[in-house]
Amino acid sequence: MRRARIITGLATAGLLALSACSSGSSGGGANPADGKPPKIDKLASLGAGEGQVNIVSWAGYVENGTNDPKVNWVTDFEKQTGCKVNSKVAGTSDEMVTLMKSGEYDLVSASGDASLRMIYGGVVAPVNTDLVPNYSDVRDFLKMKSWNSVDNVSYGIPHGWGANLLAYRTDKVSPAPTSWSVVFDNAAANAKHITAYDSPIYIADAAMYLMAHKPELGIKNPYALDDKQFNAAVDLLKAQNKNVGEYWSDYTKAVQALKSGNTVAGTAWQVIVNLAEADQAPVAAVLPSEGATGWSDTWMVAAKAKHPNCAYKWMDWIISPQTNAQAAEWFGEAPANPKACEFTSDKGHCDKYHAADAAYASKIWYWTTPTTRCLDGRTNVTCKDYAAWTQAWTGIKG
Repeated sequence: MRRARIITGLATAGLLALSACSSGSSGGGANPADGKPPKIDKLASLGAGEGQVNIVSWAGYVENGTNDPKVNWVTDFEKQTGCKVNSKVAGTSDEMVTLMKSGEYDLVSASGDASLRMIYGGVVAPVNTDLVPNYSDVRDFLKMKSWNSVDNVSYGIPHGWGANLLAYRTDKVSPAPTSWSVVFDNAAANAKHITAYDSPIYIADAAMYLMAHKPELGIKNPYALDDKQFNAAVDLLKAQNKNVGEYWSDYTKAVQALKSGNTVAGTAWQVIVNLAEADQAPVAAVLPSEGATGWSDTWMVAAKAKHPNCAYKWMDWIISPQTNAQAAEWFGEAPANPKACEFTSDKGHCDKYHAADAAYASKIWYWTTPTTRCLDGRTNVTCKDYAAWTQAWTGIKG
């Protein structure tokens, strides 16, 4: 919440436009001819630091006191390891992919809608988790998942996670919603006051809804859609479009829309709800009966990292209990390391973000890059990749 308030007041226009885990509106799919990532060796052993590390990250993940003198986990890292941190903030997943392809960066905090593109593209290397001591403490439900591993090979270190919740105005929506139907099949009741996340990855939200309400489509994974399934999701979103007042990617604007009443129901993050509630807006949020999409951000090492030892030292540092607590609280998410909950300044932070609730986490379909290789295990059909999702999103919004 503190991070959100500071960014809201920043004069820098670029930072104002950042969203915590935004997908870009362009970018290709991840479609290797043989269905496997290129062979890249992981680091075999940890050596001395190279003196620096070049990082691409979401805003709020690499804080050195510039935004708030009290928020700084970079300086101690530099002192303890001798690795100077050079960081570049990316505004979208597509920007992250592009920056990592440049070969100038060692490390990236990738969301699931970028990670597979970089894995299959040979941009990032497998991670030797034995060289990251704090990895053993990371919650099991975040390890070796479809967005951070391929064929039982780990490509990243989980950092934090959260759900895309259904937020609503308690003075406008009654009874309290328990289903995403309020923004899909019943959206007309609040025409032009529905909000949705502005990204091709939002197609997964429609697919997830159809999993529950049109089982005859056979959707098993909202990121693995064949032609028929994909077209059904796109049609649902086109029907929703006429009732959408605003698509958002800047979460500060989502806060304002809820506070003003321009939005009465739609997708939001917990931090959006927290900020609106802090300003006395009559809002609430729920993880609906169908579940929710969400994010689990992953630290990934460049395949040709010039400073791999410093990169590994950073990955261990950022998921250490105290640092993971600072980053998760500043960013507005659940920390990956359960020991971090002992060190948050707000002792209710982990409860608020359901950090220890595996049942809650199991209801989340974490962002994963759609590929032609169906992520639900089907081999008799071809699924729509991220490029197709991007093209369809343009048509959905009109």
